[in-house]
Amino acid sequence: MPFASKPQIAAPDRTAGEGPHERLILRGATVIDGTGAAAYGPADIVIEHGEITGIWEASHSRTLLEPPSGEGAVEMDLTGKYLLPGFCDSHAHIGNWYQAPNAEYVYKLWLGHGVTTVRELGCFNGLDWTVQEARRAERGEITAPRIHPYPAFQPGPAGEDPILTADDAVAWVNNVAERGAKGVKFFAPTPEAFRAGLSEINSLGLGSACHHDQRRASQVHALQSARWGLASIEHWYGMPEAMFRDRTVQHVGPGYNHNDEPQRFEQGAHLWLQTADRGSAAWEETLEEFLSLGTTLSPTLNIYIGSRDAARVRTSEWHQEYTAPQLWEFFQPSAVNHGSYMGDWGTEQEIAWRHAYQKWMSFVNDYKNLGGRVTAGSDSGFIYKTYGFGFIEELELLREAGFHPLEVIRAATLDSAALMGIDAEVGSIEKGKRADLQIIDEDPLANLKVLYGHGHLRLTPEGLQRVGGVSHVLRDGVVYDAVQLREDVKHLVTTEKEAIAEGRPLHAH
Repeated sequence: MPFASKPQIAAPDRTAGEGPHERLILRGATVIDGTGAAAYGPADIVIEHGEITGIWEASHSRTLLEPPSGEGAVEMDLTGKYLLPGFCDSHAHIGNWYQAPNAEYVYKLWLGHGVTTVRELGCFNGLDWTVQEARRAERGEITAPRIHPYPAFQPGPAGEDPILTADDAVAWVNNVAERGAKGVKFFAPTPEAFRAGLSEINSLGLGSACHHDQRRASQVHALQSARWGLASIEHWYGMPEAMFRDRTVQHVGPGYNHNDEPQRFEQGAHLWLQTADRGSAAWEETLEEFLSLGTTLSPTLNIYIGSRDAARVRTSEWHQEYTAPQLWEFFQPSAVNHGSYMGDWGTEQEIAWRHAYQKWMSFVNDYKNLGGRVTAGSDSGFIYKTYGFGFIEELELLREAGFHPLEVIRAATLDSAALMGIDAEVGSIEKGKRADLQIIDEDPLANLKVLYGHGHLRLTPEGLQRVGGVSHVLRDGVVYDAVQLREDVKHLVTTEKEAIAEGRPLHAH
């Protein structure tokens, strides 16, 4: 993946959304509060200046105690509707100029799927650009989720010095902290720089995440970095190596080249197939130690599902209307673009990945059952994953891994907020928290597919219909029409395709 030679087009000033209101009352909702508790209702939620100030609910022993409206209060009737906390995407990227027409396209897809907070890992448009967008979002100046910038700690692109020593790491961490980073994402640092950087990050109270590059995993696997104080393990890298007992490195065949992406992604499955079996001593010891260290798993199960079914991701229903032509072009098999490795992806590769998923999902579910924190992250923008839609796929895959729907919602809300250190502010529907919420007509606990922006196909007495999709999303008390946000995206995609047909330049070119 080439580093961005220029930043993405920033979001325009906000023109959508109403509020925050002095007093907003959401009446008669069924509440799924994000804590793991069962749904309840009907309930009235009182919001004042973007903060939840009261929850009035019915129970078997009393009737609904309706809060007084008060002069000038705005009310929304949510009878028969479901109210959830806004989703927190624990692994997100704002697309570069070669992946998305502009930042607004990405933000509206996120908000249009109920995502009100993102942990932006890598800051590939540049830290200063990302911090500026995050501050504009926090002030309510743009239509966007909350953005937590985590710049990438790794050997830099051409023209930048790599971070090699402990002193380099400490200086770099302090520099990005002063510039507004909320945390740091590691890739393939030297062990010395990794350990020193983590120590400085933790002393400053910043967050940390790591994609354990396989070239370094034999030196520092995921359990070793957790011992050093790493907050979250991204994807699956470094975890199988932590359970090796009959080898010290992954066994790859002759001719393997790590820089060949098809080979690397193919070998990813075999890494899981070579590690310890579920229930073995190594498996259980690793889970227990991660738990004792308070490590979070951010698995991003959805981003790799093309490895087990390439046709599924290439032909997803939403591509036609919601995937921008820049992103579609980036997805195509290529020797240059990261994750565009499916130029000759066959049966053998897919079957290996299907078996690998069984072990990977078992590890994630076992960790959750022990009490470990697992979050929902999408990593969209790669491997045929469109922003927003990929996040809902992640929820479905957590369900496949064995999570109860209430556990899925908690992973996507309160647990992800806790990883970012903002669970006292958002992540659940509780008095005193900010009003980051989403409203949907259908019950997502019965069918997570109703959360997809393009809706769920259902046969009714009136014929086939699309149902579901978030109807409204609240971000800090500002009420957005989520349907209109998605319509805006569809219009932008159509405009970009027309530009191509007419030979006109695209947005970011």
